[in-house]
Amino acid sequence: MAGLGLEGITLAIIIGTLAAIVYSLRILVLLERRIARMDENLLKITHKIEVEEQKIEAEEIKIENMLGKRKTAKKAKPKARSKAKKK
Repeated sequence: MAGLGLEGITLAIIIGTLAAIVYSLRILVLLERRIARMDENLLKITHKIEVEEQKIEAEEIKIENMLGKRKTAKKAKPKARSKAKKK
């Protein structure tokens, strides 16, 4: 490096800085792609959970309707009232 001179050293610093910027941009692009894939996977998972919740809610409504029909099918027995004597 002793033979480069001031222009050579300045040029080496500029090229090194540009190389660092390009490498940093490459890393940022890779990270952005990874985060995009994670986001897509989260959307898929939430969609699956939503479908399962809808199935569970439909099954819950079906069971509640079945229980409601049983309650109306049984005749309500009148409760025997005990008459308290007044003094």
